[in-house]
Amino acid sequence: MTIVPERVGGLIPGDPADVLRWIRRDARIVVPIGFGEPPTLLDTIEAHAEELDGVQIHRMDPYATRPYIQGTYGKHLHHVDYFLGPGSRQAFWDGQCDLVPNHFSEMPLLLRRIRPDLVIARASGPDEHGYFSLGTNADYAAAFIGEVPFFLEVTEQQPFTYGQNQLHGSQIAGWIKTDAGFPKVSHRAPAPQDGAIAGHIAELIPNRACLQVGVGSIPDALLNALSGHKDLGVHTECLSDGLMHLIESGAATGMRKRNFPGKHVTTFCVGTPELMRWLDHNPAVQMMPVNWTNDPRVVATEPKFVSINATTEVDLMGQAASETIAGRYWSSSGGQADFARGAMYSEGGKAFLVLRSTTSSGRGRIRSTLTPGSVVTTLKNTVDHVVTEYGVANLRGASLHERARRLIAIAHPDHRDELRFNARKTGLLH
Repeated sequence: MTIVPERVGGLIPGDPADVLRWIRRDARIVVPIGFGEPPTLLDTIEAHAEELDGVQIHRMDPYATRPYIQGTYGKHLHHVDYFLGPGSRQAFWDGQCDLVPNHFSEMPLLLRRIRPDLVIARASGPDEHGYFSLGTNADYAAAFIGEVPFFLEVTEQQPFTYGQNQLHGSQIAGWIKTDAGFPKVSHRAPAPQDGAIAGHIAELIPNRACLQVGVGSIPDALLNALSGHKDLGVHTECLSDGLMHLIESGAATGMRKRNFPGKHVTTFCVGTPELMRWLDHNPAVQMMPVNWTNDPRVVATEPKFVSINATTEVDLMGQAASETIAGRYWSSSGGQADFARGAMYSEGGKAFLVLRSTTSSGRGRIRSTLTPGSVVTTLKNTVDHVVTEYGVANLRGASLHERARRLIAIAHPDHRDELRFNARKTGLLH
C-alpha cells in the first residue's frame, strides 16, 4: 500500500506505525462494518502482532479474511465478530474467532461494556475546516466520537458525507493517507422468483411510505418495481446502489418523513464506485449512528414505515431463521428484528420477510419445523408478512391454525401436501 505523506487541509498525515502507540496490553480496538475498514492500519497492527499481548479487534462483517481473523497470532491478537462475513465465516467454523449475538441497534451498548480503547476507521478529509468524515460509515463507530480516541486512514475513494459521523482534526489520535481501494461488490441479477416476490410487495407499499430495504437480488428487484411511486422516504440500515437509483428516479424524495424530512437516512453504505461518487458531498444523505437509525422507538415514529428483509427459513408458526443456513451459522441478526419491531408500532407500518420458496437444490424454505441447529432471528409474535414467489402470508394477529394455512399456501406446490400432513400431525391444522 502506498502511503501518501503530503499536507492535506493544513494537517500533515503521520506514519501507520503511529497507531501502535495507542495499543496497550489487553487493548480493545473497534473497527467499523463494511467499507469502513482501514486496511493499511490493520496491516500495520498485524505486522507487529507478536509484540502485542491480549489485544482484541471487535467488528462486524469482514469482507476479506486476514491472518488475525484465522487465529494466526493466538492470544497476541484475536478477532471478535458480531456479524459473520466472507472474511470470518470459515474462521468461526474452525473455532478461531468469537461471535457475539446482538441486535445491530445495541452494538454501541455492547461495545461500551468492553470499554474500547481505540477506534480505527477509514475516512475522508480533512476539509477546509479541518473536519474528517467517516464517509460510508456511521454505524457503531460514530457512537464513540468524543468518547474514544480515533485513528483514521484517509483514502481518495472514501466519499465525504454529512451527519453525525464527522470529527475535527483536534479530536483524533492520528491519521494517515493512503491509496487503498475498496473491496469489489458483486451484484447478482434478480431471478424470475425475485421479480415475482418484488411484485407482490410493491402492490402493498403506499405512496409516502418510509423504506428500510436490505441488500441483494430481491431488494434490487423491489426497488426497480417502486420507481413509479411518489414521495417515498429512506430510513435504512444500508444505503445501496438500488436505493440510489430509486432516489435518482424521483420516487424517493423524503419530503413526507417525520425525522430529517428531505434527507435519506442511513448508518452505512456499500456499493459500486458510482455510489461512492454519488455520496461524495451529497447534502441529502444523512449518516447517523446505528443506535439511532435502528432503534425501534425511532423507527416507530415514521408513519407508513415499511421494512423489507431476507430470511432463510420460516416454520409454520411464523418463526424466522435468518442467520443460519441448514442449521449452520452464516451471519448474525443484524437489524432485522430492530426494524420489524419498529414497523409494528409505526402508524400504517408493515414489515416483510422475503425468501424464495426453495433452495437451489429444491429443499423447501417454508418448513414444518426449522432445521435443527437453526436460530430464530425474528420471533413469531413479531413477524408481519412472509413473501415468496407464490404470494404473501399476512401473519399479524392470525391464529396458529391460520398461520399454518397461509404459509402453506405460499410454499412451493411440491411441498404443500407434506406440510399439511405434518401440520395436522402436530395440531397446527384442524
